Amino acid sequence: MSEQILKLGIPKGSLEKATFDLFEKAGFHITGYERSYFPRINDEQVQLIMLRAQEMSRYVEDGVLDAGFTGYDWILENKSTTHQVCELFYSKATSNPARWVLAVPNESKVKKAEDLDGGIVATELVGVTKEYFKKKEIKVKVEFSWGATEVKARLVNAIVELTETGSSLKANNLRIIDTLLTSTTRFIANKEAWKDKFKREKIENISILLNAAIDAKTTVGLKMNVPQKKLADILQILPAEKSPTVSTLADSQFVAVEVVVDTTTERNIVPKLKRAGASGIITYPLNKVIH
Repeated sequence: MSEQILKLGIPKGSLEKATFDLFEKAGFHITGYERSYFPRINDEQVQLIMLRAQEMSRYVEDGVLDAGFTGYDWILENKSTTHQVCELFYSKATSNPARWVLAVPNESKVKKAEDLDGGIVATELVGVTKEYFKKKEIKVKVEFSWGATEVKARLVNAIVELTETGSSLKANNLRIIDTLLTSTTRFIANKEAWKDKFKREKIENISILLNAAIDAKTTVGLKMNVPQKKLADILQILPAEKSPTVSTLADSQFVAVEVVVDTTTERNIVPKLKRAGASGIITYPLNKVIH
């Protein structure tokens, strides 16, 4: 084991699987997380510790961890002071930001936040919720919820709950009346650890690889053979901001053209490329895209 170690916090719970999948795509292999809060990673300079995202920022701020992954929501809730390494666009089910929303039963007469004056609101995000109502000068009692908050929507006047797609709220016949906060995953570091040359470089390396893995999720490699006389037409179809690689082939009348594009662009331009004279068109997935 190396004498220089980066203590890295991995979120236990809803972000757990998505985080491990992202690390795997970035080139790290993690084992033992099914049975231990100290899983192993194929990097002897990194020690992993699994903690709930709700408390991650506190442990990073206090220096118990050098760095970790958590949601922007819990950084605000804990009022933690840390260095933000980067914003990572991944979450439990999608790449979309998660939202903390104010919701009520469909049958409720409440139409806006002001209608809750004098009522009770249940949530896990107590501090942020209290601040929301304070700014609006609405007097409510905010109660901490230990989970299954949707169930409590009919026991109290409203709930503030985290949603990614809104499907769980709809399934429980709840409707959203406002959004308190939009949150994404953040890679954060202890301020003193960030000043340490070894730890900072290690953290930056992990950040580069994880962001490259995220970018690769929405991009593909695109390769094709193009007649020399059709090259100008083909280049007109490819995205203007991309600079394709053009290589000569054994047959001097043809060139190979290769470019990286996002998946939506690829879907739209492949038929156009075919009609413009490209042949042998290949699309392939990417593991990492480093800009």
